[in-house]
Amino acid sequence: MGRIVGDLKERTLRFGERVLAIVAALPNETRAWIVGKQLGRSGTSVGANAWEADVALTDSDFANKISIARKEASEVQYWLELETRSRLISTEMFNELHHEACELGSVLGTIVRKTQERAKRNHA
Repeated sequence: MGRIVGDLKERTLRFGERVLAIVAALPNETRAWIVGKQLGRSGTSVGANAWEADVALTDSDFANKISIARKEASEVQYWLELETRSRLISTEMFNELHHEACELGSVLGTIVRKTQERAKRNHA
């Protein structure tokens, strides 16, 4: 049994799938390749780090991996914003994925905070 409860692992996996779908739909041009590669890496990294955190041996390692996942979710927001401003993706595509990136970032941030608070209490 891992450390993550609820549907977070499945949610990050679906998020990665949706990111890859957007990357696949980008136009075949240099600027889209540049941004798409970055979006793909950060978007799939959210789940990869969350899944790795799930098998962490210590609270510190768990909080660190979840924190990285949160930062990657934030990076996704940047790349989506850039793609929208550059008119590489539609506003609809942006809204759908950006909302989920924000929510995942909030959930992951809460997990980090609670894990760090619990660790402080246990060491006090």
